[in-house]
Amino acid sequence: MARGDPGVMRIEILVGTMTGTAELVAEEVADSLRAAEHDVEVSMMDKLDAGAFADPASVYLICTSTYGQGDVPDNAQDFFEDLKAKRPDLSEIRYGVIGLGDSTYQQTFNFGGKRFDNLLQELGAQRIGERFIHDAADGTMPEEEALTWLDGWRQALDEAIAQAA
Repeated sequence: MARGDPGVMRIEILVGTMTGTAELVAEEVADSLRAAEHDVEVSMMDKLDAGAFADPASVYLICTSTYGQGDVPDNAQDFFEDLKAKRPDLSEIRYGVIGLGDSTYQQTFNFGGKRFDNLLQELGAQRIGERFIHDAADGTMPEEEALTWLDGWRQALDEAIAQAA
């Protein structure tokens, strides 16, 4: 939550994508959050390192697809590996996860989001709400489904912030 303004949150959306779908979803989510007057920044993961989680006043939203054999996308690989190697203390960090996948790959379905979620929890970060899991095989539009999920996530975020106050 932004200091001094109880209604405005600083939300940083970090995007891992191969085909651009996660970026599209992130932009739709960002637009919705901005319409609610939150301060939102969208960053592609290929420009990030472990220092991306430097601001404990911000809330982070990981928006990632899954690629290959359940891997994070190519543009997220270096960021993910840097977090694993440096293992920063993220105990003051709050985050959410938007995971995109295709259940026709049952053994690795939505592992990009799961891998980030597991790593952030190992590093002490506090997940807000449930992970959003989109299945490309179900024929729904991920950006529309993400906006539906976002309403519940924002409510969980408001509750978490109220409890911390």
